[in-house]
Amino acid sequence: MMLDLFAQADDLQRIDELRAELHRHNYNYYVLNAPEISDQEFDHLMYELQDLEARHPEYKDPNSPTMRVGSDLNKNFTQMTHKYPMLSLANTYSEADVADFYERVRKGLEGEDFEICAELKFDGTSISLTYVDGKLTQAVTRGDGVQGDVVTDNVKTIRSIPLVLPPDKGYPREFEMRGEVLMPWTVFEDLNRARELREEPLFANPRNAASGTLKLQNSAEVASRKLDAYLYYVLGEQLPHDGHYENLMEARKWGFKISEHMRKCRTLQEVMDYINYWDTERKNLPVATDGIVLKVNSARQQQRLGLTAKSPRWAIAYKFQAERACTRLNKVTYQVGRTGAVTPVANLDPVQLAGTIVKRASLHNADIIAGLDLHIGDMVYVEKGGEIIPKIVGVNPDARSQAGEKVHFITHCPECGAELIRYEGEAAHYCPNDVACPPQIKGKIEHFIARKAMNIDGLGPETVDQFYQEGLIHDIADLYTLKASDIMALDRMGEKSAENIVKGIEQSKNVPWPRVLFAIGIRFVGETTAKLLAKAFPSIDDLASATLDDLIKVDEIGEKIAQSILLYFKDERNRTLIERLRAYGVQLKGEERNPEEYTNKLEGLSFVISGVFALHSREEYKELIEKNGGKNVGSISKKTSYILAGENMGPSKLQKANDLHIPIIDENTFLEMIK
Repeated sequence: MMLDLFAQADDLQRIDELRAELHRHNYNYYVLNAPEISDQEFDHLMYELQDLEARHPEYKDPNSPTMRVGSDLNKNFTQMTHKYPMLSLANTYSEADVADFYERVRKGLEGEDFEICAELKFDGTSISLTYVDGKLTQAVTRGDGVQGDVVTDNVKTIRSIPLVLPPDKGYPREFEMRGEVLMPWTVFEDLNRARELREEPLFANPRNAASGTLKLQNSAEVASRKLDAYLYYVLGEQLPHDGHYENLMEARKWGFKISEHMRKCRTLQEVMDYINYWDTERKNLPVATDGIVLKVNSARQQQRLGLTAKSPRWAIAYKFQAERACTRLNKVTYQVGRTGAVTPVANLDPVQLAGTIVKRASLHNADIIAGLDLHIGDMVYVEKGGEIIPKIVGVNPDARSQAGEKVHFITHCPECGAELIRYEGEAAHYCPNDVACPPQIKGKIEHFIARKAMNIDGLGPETVDQFYQEGLIHDIADLYTLKASDIMALDRMGEKSAENIVKGIEQSKNVPWPRVLFAIGIRFVGETTAKLLAKAFPSIDDLASATLDDLIKVDEIGEKIAQSILLYFKDERNRTLIERLRAYGVQLKGEERNPEEYTNKLEGLSFVISGVFALHSREEYKELIEKNGGKNVGSISKKTSYILAGENMGPSKLQKANDLHIPIIDENTFLEMIK
């Protein structure tokens, strides 16, 4: 017994040592960019800590370094009001406006000397972090500036944000740090490359990617996205200095990642020099920036200058113009997607643009090519301007001294040679050979196995390509014929990997009907449309026998989608595919509905849900609305019947509801409606 107690004491002491050591290594690696140990050594320490914490769950710490890996548990976000409102800044694209701002500050301070803190405007998503006694207690998004979503578990996965501050550094007992959560260019490009292979919608820019990642329900997935953060504002009651710049320098000592590119400017010329320098040099930064923020440095002077209705008088944001570069067009190639859509791609001389080297730019379709009057060898203008995929926005005709061949859109598929078709009213050209065109076949399989579809672990685009090249699979149904012995014989495939793939395929047979319908890949039937159709047609047989009138009666299903569904089931090859999936045990019908759970009490009514609830979760209320014949909508309009409101309803929604005279009901009133 005594030996057990000694062993437990040793374990707890080791846990404390490991936590302190890993926090230090995180800071060295992600903030100072000066690692002291290898990744392998770091991982070894992390595994040791995870093992010890698993043995001693009573010693759990919400700020342990092991929280960095996230959790597979899904959580709904709650809203919280900011202690200090997160105001937006007045924007300008003009240096003249910057000069006017400087003059307004000078007059407002009645000639008193002042300094301007100039800092890069990082293009991410704003976050507010609260620290109490040196520990991160809460992370809240900007939201509408008055209140935001609590995303603490997700933020803990960002390794450049400290969970625990080193002791005795002089920070206040309680304070708030504000900053920007970012996705570095390299991570962003890798993420979009993977999404492109799966034919998932691409993120428009790193800001959207960071924002979308921060709001994922699964913090383990957030951890995999490798977000970063820069902190740019300290708020609290007992800050060490009057100066904004000086407080941030202190925060750097406390362990926060503060940009090294901040400068204090004492004249307007110094401000302009800073702007002009970064207008060019920002291209070399590892993260996206879209401007410069200028702030009066002194908190006392900030208070004296005050606020307008929308923004502080002591700060302004200067926004950069969209980046544009000129480079040579070498050739145009064509990509075929899973739907058969053919996309032209411009291949360019490499040029640096918005933090990355650009070699390719989308030309979208034949009409864009014709409008640009492109010739091989043209000097073309390429722009990112917040978009992920660079686009050609113009041609320099003066540089066309030795113009090559005029670019014409191809007439036949570059992969299988089939003659392309263009549907009436559409800009894209399509390859109709969906049974023998390799990119379409592999694309359909990659779509089928995707996370939001059948979610088959162990399979990815490279594995699908390998299986296809080896002749193991030719369509989605072939997946269910795979055996571990077949897979193990392939290059880079071991016994464990093969077993995991077969296990993942077997588990996909439990995926519910709405997701199976999405996975099948009927043209124009996305994730949301599949849910609506699965609700209206409880089985694949019901859907297959539906008429055009039956389909367009379903809410949000127009003739375009309906015709696509009819064409899909008209094709005997698709009907055969469905029968094979049925034979392998894939779920092609929904669960039997208990009639007692469903009513038409809310038929014809639409609801917007807002706020935090006590009696049921938001998801439970959405389900209750649907089970009683009502409809959930995401935004308020004249067609909204009711707003089901909990605590902390967003002020903008409240204002819009009042403007449109839409009734606002609470939980008890709603539950009384459905009894």
